[in-house]
Amino acid sequence: MNLPETNTSLFKRLRFILVETSRSGNIGAVARAMKTMGFSELVLVNPRFSDALTDPEAVAFASGAQDILAGARIVGSIAEALEGCNYAAAVSARLREFSPPVMAPRALATQLAASTDLHAAVIFGNERFGLPNEIVEQCNVLINIPANPEYSSLNLSQAAQVVAYECRMAALEVSAAAPAANPIGFHGDAASLAQVDGMYAHLEQALVAIGFLDADNPKKLMPRLKRLFSRTGLETEEVNILRGIARHILAVAKK
Repeated sequence: MNLPETNTSLFKRLRFILVETSRSGNIGAVARAMKTMGFSELVLVNPRFSDALTDPEAVAFASGAQDILAGARIVGSIAEALEGCNYAAAVSARLREFSPPVMAPRALATQLAASTDLHAAVIFGNERFGLPNEIVEQCNVLINIPANPEYSSLNLSQAAQVVAYECRMAALEVSAAAPAANPIGFHGDAASLAQVDGMYAHLEQALVAIGFLDADNPKKLMPRLKRLFSRTGLETEEVNILRGIARHILAVAKK
């Protein structure tokens, strides 16, 4: 069963991002995992070798998914990788004290399939070190695969396969149900990740200006605020309102 390709299809709205991958074979294996589940958009952030997409090991492990490798992009930062996305999910086995809300892959897949305004990315870290905290804190959710607690070691492509499978099943389920869109009530556009990051920077400036945040000793205030806002699903107009508040605070503080 194949889902018809439409602009709102999750197969066209979901991006897989690999950060600082060390083994070219893992990149090829992720491409294969993606293609078997119907996904095609792959972005690499600073892979550890220059020929990451053409290395013979990557091609061999792709095993028929060379078109995914051919269409993949290599970028120099997570900001570049997330351009055009308004939702990001960090995949990690390691839980953080100040991480975004934690979700299982199935819950994430259900949310993404049902919310056709979300252009999402799932982000996977380096094989050995995983994802750095600064990337995790930029994300809306932290995805934790509920594996055997006595042996929870999944390799990169296995983790990607689990996420891709759950997203495929959720997309097919939504397609089969095909509920009519609800025209009642206002539904704003989801804010992009770049817009949300800009809001955080603006808000931080305002909090420093009024002395609520000590720039030399910020502690965990901003991570806590990011965690708070990540639970809300901010819309573009809401981000603009918060930036307007920050702008007014800065103007008053200068007087």
